[in-house]
Amino acid sequence: MKLSTVKINDSSMEGSERVCAVLEDNTLLDLPACAPQDEAFSSMLALIEHGDKALANIADMIANNRGDHRYGMSDVTFLAPLPVPNSIRDFANFELHCLQALETSMRTRAAGESDPEKAYQDYKRSGAYDLPKIWYERPYYFKGNRMTASGHESTIQWPRFTTTLDYELEFAAIIGKGGADIAIDSAADHIFGYTVYNDFSARDEQVRDQQFRMGPSKGKDFDTGNAFGPWIVTRDEIDDPTNLQMTSRINGETQGTSNSSGMRHNFNECIAFISRDETLYPGDILGSGTAGNGCGFETGRYLEAGDVIEIEIEKIGILRNYIGNRRS
Repeated sequence: MKLSTVKINDSSMEGSERVCAVLEDNTLLDLPACAPQDEAFSSMLALIEHGDKALANIADMIANNRGDHRYGMSDVTFLAPLPVPNSIRDFANFELHCLQALETSMRTRAAGESDPEKAYQDYKRSGAYDLPKIWYERPYYFKGNRMTASGHESTIQWPRFTTTLDYELEFAAIIGKGGADIAIDSAADHIFGYTVYNDFSARDEQVRDQQFRMGPSKGKDFDTGNAFGPWIVTRDEIDDPTNLQMTSRINGETQGTSNSSGMRHNFNECIAFISRDETLYPGDILGSGTAGNGCGFETGRYLEAGDVIEIEIEKIGILRNYIGNRRS
């Protein structure tokens, strides 16, 4: 089942957020219109909290619908499926991405030296840019700003403080059932579904952030910087989240391809790790981390004003965003 949050492009319904089910003919079924007294459809978070009962009711509504309370894709504006997540934790789970990012960091730093090749070889021999052994033993993550979620086909605001805006090829799991001290073998039961995630980054600012070794701050935190969508695909629709093809495109041109099999720590392992003596809640979002070949920092092609960036994840969909103009 695919579930979205939209605004209807109708002045009589201006400002009204609607939770919809995406039907096989690519129309959207307005769930609160179908069941106006059911609080489970008042928001995506409410739907997630009501879990299996809400999903069963949606299945009945789809089966019995006779064509009313439907909208075309062009009749709506997509919001992030979960417009205000309960929290965002984004991991660094792809070895290829981490290794290629470290390689770029070495090359960039060495380029500023009088003998770039000698400096590069010195950095390489020093081990300072090696991926630490502990990365292979436990998943690492940072916490994002949950108030900056953008939706499918929205415009990403270019932050005034950066000249180097980047995209990141990711997908995300949404927690449906809360809990603490969750075992790996039962962690999948706590996932409600999956969505496409583009974790936009101000790369030059992120380099400044990392000089203090506390992880990203302003390099990641700016309005519209966390894009999700176009919808949530429920867990039952994804038989194997560890084997999904991943693709990024700029202006229709493929920039990188990858596969979720490249994750060192899968979502079940991430859930078990972060829930140690910490409660997870419905509506928490866990990002996969950037896939190998999944950003401009690896490929050398950063975003420019006016670009159209697409992130596609097999069995989930395509998240498309437009890059706004640089502002002075």
